[in-house]
Amino acid sequence: MVDSSVVWLSRVGNGVSTASFQDQAYTVATPTTSNAIVTVTPTDSTPIATSAPSEAAADVETRSGYRAVAYYGNWDIYARKYFPQQVPASKLTHLLYSFADNKPDGTVYLTDTYADTDIHYAGDSWSDSGNNVYGAMKQLQLLKQQNRNLKVLLSIGGWTYTNTKKDMDTPAFTAEGRQTFAASCVDMVKNYGFDGIDIDWEYPQDTTQGSQFLALLTEIRKELDAYAETLVYGDDSGNEEKPHFLMSIAAPAGEINYRNLPLQDISDVLDFVNLMAYDYSGSWNNVTGHAANLYASISNPDSTPYNTYSVVNAYLAAGVPSDKLNLGMPLYGRAFTKTQGLGKPYDGIGAGTWEAGVYDFKDLPLAGATEYYNKEAGATYSYDSSIGMLVSYDTVSMAMRKVDYIKQNNLGGAMWWEVSGDRTDDKSIISNVVKGLGGSDGSGIESVSNWLEYPDSDFDNIKNMSSG
Repeated sequence: MVDSSVVWLSRVGNGVSTASFQDQAYTVATPTTSNAIVTVTPTDSTPIATSAPSEAAADVETRSGYRAVAYYGNWDIYARKYFPQQVPASKLTHLLYSFADNKPDGTVYLTDTYADTDIHYAGDSWSDSGNNVYGAMKQLQLLKQQNRNLKVLLSIGGWTYTNTKKDMDTPAFTAEGRQTFAASCVDMVKNYGFDGIDIDWEYPQDTTQGSQFLALLTEIRKELDAYAETLVYGDDSGNEEKPHFLMSIAAPAGEINYRNLPLQDISDVLDFVNLMAYDYSGSWNNVTGHAANLYASISNPDSTPYNTYSVVNAYLAAGVPSDKLNLGMPLYGRAFTKTQGLGKPYDGIGAGTWEAGVYDFKDLPLAGATEYYNKEAGATYSYDSSIGMLVSYDTVSMAMRKVDYIKQNNLGGAMWWEVSGDRTDDKSIISNVVKGLGGSDGSGIESVSNWLEYPDSDFDNIKNMSSG
């Protein structure tokens, strides 16, 4: 069984002490199509881009639609009791199943046999003929059948496997290791019916490892494309169809990490980049701060050790096309206890929903807390003055401001970590953001069919899924 999600969260750095200021409290309301999007215009205190984003920005008229991408952890079925069938598949364009790992020689493998391939859900037989796979692997294929716009990628890596254990370092270092890694990515795709591969390496530690990361991604791209060429199907009219297997990465927001990456070259290999624009502040900091703010605060700078505006501009200036860049949003909040406010010392981080200091969005705001919007930082949080507890998170209203930011900057769409933390009612962040990006008729959301033909799978029920 995989440990709790605390080990996967992507951290970007530490902060220092500062002062605080008063923010505006507001009443939570469900956004509507007429008032959901609020334009946030950078003030004089907002950092200015060092190069014009338009140089890398996509022509908005040529985009195929915005992406709606969510990570889903294989550990979610345990304490969280969040099963594949609960994923809001009709709202998403891409689901990233997390996490696979790799052996020292580069061989990629699934990490939880029970959750990934063995558990039998309602409707699964114990007496099916042939060699079949169950668990999430079967359920994800059923979601693809029922929602043809949903592409499912296998995410390899994560904080524990790549940062704590550093499992990706060894195979990325050699040509042989990279080839083995890439070949086993193809095995994962063809056996389990994935639409592609997502790599979450946290993080290449220098430019040498950054170059090795590029080489690894390039090898994966080559192998996936080669396998796609074997899956060309023709019809009676002579039309041919073949898959394009997708590739993405989870990309760092901390400069100490992204400066090691050849970002433009990496983006050339990828279909899209998932920017981890969260965990800007947390228990590793000395003072409280915003965890996913859009802008830097000039009046309270230590409350914003990082900001999305700066990192997006850095990626665009490095040559990453704006329409490949998905803005990551948290479906959780980071807590601080016994504090007098933002940029202030704290003493504790609270119990959390599943782990200390981290609360699912669906549990926020906590009882007794008031929600605030910090206009200067472009961030929301809650604060309970009676116990001095502050939680930094995106409210629905803040998420809709990020919709406006995505549109203003011609970004590729939205990404969430991770799907089990969302609400299921009309205050669902995913549902509201997708509606904001796609419009009332959904026409603004990317529409690209998934792939269902996996004739080389080791498993009969995956091999026959397209006719199921």
